[in-house]
Amino acid sequence: MTDWLDEINWNEDGLVPAIAQDHKTGRVLMMAWMNREALALTASEQRAIYWSRSRGRLWRKGEESGHVQKLHELRLDCDADVIVLMVEQLGGIACHTGRESCFYRVFENGAWKTVDPVLKDPHAIYHTGHAHE
Repeated sequence: MTDWLDEINWNEDGLVPAIAQDHKTGRVLMMAWMNREALALTASEQRAIYWSRSRGRLWRKGEESGHVQKLHELRLDCDADVIVLMVEQLGGIACHTGRESCFYRVFENGAWKTVDPVLKDPHAIYHTGHAHE
């Protein structure tokens, strides 16, 4: 199962950006990074597994929050350097701020305006004191 991974144009750090979208609505939920192992495990476990640059380890989305992303489809762009994951976001929250999507700010009149509500208090989601999952 290595040949398909060889087709990806990994960056100089051995990573590829991965965009998670809701498989029903198409809403962009978040962007994170994957290394070769993370992508291979995502495909085999059928759930989003990323590479946490800040922690320097694999990050199984939902490991602390329970907000697992079940994989429905994996896509690769034309330049083979961006992955799109069509996912079912369990709990309806992808962002560590407790929102549906990490993209909750809209540019209006020269400023970033927050337009999405917090669905769950982040302190109620994370018990370890981490800012990020």
